[in-house]
Amino acid sequence: MFKILLLALVIVMLDGAHGTKPPKWEKVHTVKGTLYIPYAEISEPFYAWYDENSGRSRIDYYGGMVKTYQLTRSGDFGESLKVAPVTTDDTLNHVTCLQVNGTEDNKIEVQSVLPNAKDFSLVGTEEIVGLRCDKFYLEEVVGQKKNTYTLWVRYKKSPKYPAARMPIPVRYEMRGFNTLLGSHYDHYYLDYDYYSHEDIPDEIFEVDFDEPCTGFPGPGSGHYATFNPMKEFVHPRATEHVEDEFRRFAGKHGKKFDTDVEHEYRTNVFRHNLRYIHSMNRAKLGYTLGVNHLADRTADELKALRGFKPSKVEGGNGGKAFPYDYEKVVESIPEQYDWRLYGAVTPVKDQSVCGSCWSFGTIGAIEGAFFLKNGGNLVRLSQQALIDCSWGYGNNGCDGGEDFRVYQWMMKHGGVPTEEEYGGYLGQDGYCHIDNVTLVAPITGFVNVTTNNVNAFKVALFKHGPLSVAIDASRKTFSFYSHGIYYDKECKNDVDGLDHAVLAVGYGVINGEQYWLVKNSWSNYWGNDGYILMSARDNNCGVMTSPTYVTM
Repeated sequence: MFKILLLALVIVMLDGAHGTKPPKWEKVHTVKGTLYIPYAEISEPFYAWYDENSGRSRIDYYGGMVKTYQLTRSGDFGESLKVAPVTTDDTLNHVTCLQVNGTEDNKIEVQSVLPNAKDFSLVGTEEIVGLRCDKFYLEEVVGQKKNTYTLWVRYKKSPKYPAARMPIPVRYEMRGFNTLLGSHYDHYYLDYDYYSHEDIPDEIFEVDFDEPCTGFPGPGSGHYATFNPMKEFVHPRATEHVEDEFRRFAGKHGKKFDTDVEHEYRTNVFRHNLRYIHSMNRAKLGYTLGVNHLADRTADELKALRGFKPSKVEGGNGGKAFPYDYEKVVESIPEQYDWRLYGAVTPVKDQSVCGSCWSFGTIGAIEGAFFLKNGGNLVRLSQQALIDCSWGYGNNGCDGGEDFRVYQWMMKHGGVPTEEEYGGYLGQDGYCHIDNVTLVAPITGFVNVTTNNVNAFKVALFKHGPLSVAIDASRKTFSFYSHGIYYDKECKNDVDGLDHAVLAVGYGVINGEQYWLVKNSWSNYWGNDGYILMSARDNNCGVMTSPTYVTM
């Protein structure tokens, strides 16, 4: 009897304190906070205004770098607007207003950063971020997926209604478990730093912009996720765009999956890479990321493509010192140069799942030097021969290597085979058979370009053709680079931090920013048709740390 009375008393106290019903947010509110997605390495600040009465909402990301508007009463079916910096190869961070119109089947709706909690249940109280909160919970099962949503709420007296207590959001979290995979497939949470239900001035929802917004025909499923990204993260959430994007991705790149488990696994990897790409594009990087053929690869799988293995050799690597007074010579060379225009660069290739980048960067430099020596006749040389045959000089085939080891091997053997005679690239280690083929492009040595010097790099590139360079390509921004001048302040530029070999084929300037034109070996689906513009400032990602060219 005593236990029953005690239980009844607890229920009355709980109901009297805050009520067992889930919180219902005011129809007009302003919220600040941060979206955290651990699997995608994202922490994205937001500032949101929501006015259900007038049918308007606005959400800013990264301190207003990108502003999104959902205006339900504009046009026939509403409008979504996005004001964001747009970067192309010719324009850097041009602030642009973009527009998506609603349709009868896809009307624009106001977007809150707070979940609709009507189906949540109170499960107790808990301390979160140092605050004692009521904890609400919801579980949804859809097929083989179980999604759980948790909401932590505190209370304070309402300035509008003194007798009432106003719910204040503290944290909202989603966890997704997939029984097919037997693991969590999703996890994110929103921490709320500020909540108010004061009236919102009209100017908050007015787009103060000199240029007209650029419209898209119809709602555009390809644009929805970037025009209203919060829709994916706030209950009731929408994830159709992930399946649609993955379907297009798999079709475009000919992806085939042997089992449902593999398909589900790749979809979830793609989901987080897609979120990363979209989030980084809201962060005013100065360049743009895009979904490429690597978007379903894990971090470990991407690491396997970076096969440069730096090593320290006593007495140096055997290369000659850079012979130019580059501070004087640089005054007489063009401001921009691109060796592709002169026919010195072969088409972009795909190293596939082999960590053979070192062979592509090295062969590219040798092809360029042979082009200059050979009267402008470009010959495709064999990467596969280097992979198969230079093990004795410290290279490790598909497990990595270095350019100077190739040069030493070539000086011993008198050249390298052509691709036509040796055979095509295999994407794996093979049997060496150089005894049965002709070796061409003999070299007399190689030169170490003065390290970390813009003028020396330009002079070497202009005078001697494409350069073999090593970079830090470990950043996900590099993996999904699309276009614009790439600069990532987290990139390493010391020798020990370099993990990928590429080919510098030119240089130039856009809007006062100097760049190096760099050829990668991840197919022409990557980057700008296989190329990247890498910023010349601060020796970004180590481009100028250890460049080399060969002499013939």
